[in-house]
Amino acid sequence: MKAVRIHNYGGSEVLKYEDAPAPVAGKGEAVVKIAAAGLNFVDIYYRSGLYKAPQLPFIPGQEAAGTVASIGEGVSEVKPGDRVAYAMTQGSYAEFAVVPAWKLVQLPDNVDFKLGAAIMLQGMTAHYLTHSTFNLKRGQTAVVHAGAGGVGLLLIQIAKKLGATVFTTVGNEAKAELARGAGADQVIIYSKQDFETEVKRLTGARGVDVVYDSVGASTFEKSLNCLRPRGYLVYYGHSSGPVPPFDPAILVAKGSLFLTRPSLAHYAATREEVLSRANDLFRWVGNGELKVRIGHMFRLSEARKAHDELAGRRTTGKVLLLPNDN
Repeated sequence: MKAVRIHNYGGSEVLKYEDAPAPVAGKGEAVVKIAAAGLNFVDIYYRSGLYKAPQLPFIPGQEAAGTVASIGEGVSEVKPGDRVAYAMTQGSYAEFAVVPAWKLVQLPDNVDFKLGAAIMLQGMTAHYLTHSTFNLKRGQTAVVHAGAGGVGLLLIQIAKKLGATVFTTVGNEAKAELARGAGADQVIIYSKQDFETEVKRLTGARGVDVVYDSVGASTFEKSLNCLRPRGYLVYYGHSSGPVPPFDPAILVAKGSLFLTRPSLAHYAATREEVLSRANDLFRWVGNGELKVRIGHMFRLSEARKAHDELAGRRTTGKVLLLPNDN
């Protein structure tokens, strides 16, 4: 099969579109013929070596949608021919991928492969952040960084659905329009305004209940400063780089704050959790409560370009990779 593989860590140039062995399903696994794969910042972390793969070379990519091609021993969750989507399994930058069957979710008839690939990782992330990590409630206030990104647009919509007031940060006016369209109450263009100053002004210096921060190094300290006493900083990504070590006593000085660094792997750790989150998302999409923006699509052979666009913050919404024969 054709796949994108990484033989050594580095920049986008290490992404090699080449022939690779086709996977074979083992016990409890299924082989999925990929129709669309999702691109996420975690893929850049693995490519660069910030996160380490179990071995080199490896095929990156954490989510996809497609058709079950074959199943291994003991699989009861799916059968060949099923339309499925999944997240949190490495290897989706390929024509075929082997996936633990318990992670596969059957797609409803009204969800096509592109939408299925677009919603799994980022949608379940937005779901657990708002429903589990910090159980957002009506009347509370939240800051969502990177509001025009794939997770950001979903986070805004789900937070508004739960009745929260949402302030979001974006890099330019075009991205601001997307965030407003998703329902953000206030949009702060960080290239023109200091988001800490604006959040304090908008909240009468009280601060917000929660900050959802996927940016990391360049926003971390100011995100803490945006919180009310006993507020929550949910630090779930670091697109600007990892946060340097810091003294936890800072959390006391700033108002007995809470800090958590969650991962979808720990919030979709069982089949029951995966199905519960994914089925909520599919239901919301189906009845029009949640809009998924697919902002960019690239061929699998264009993975380098796709990584460069995502890392350069030139994308909005979800970025997909499509096998070259699609």
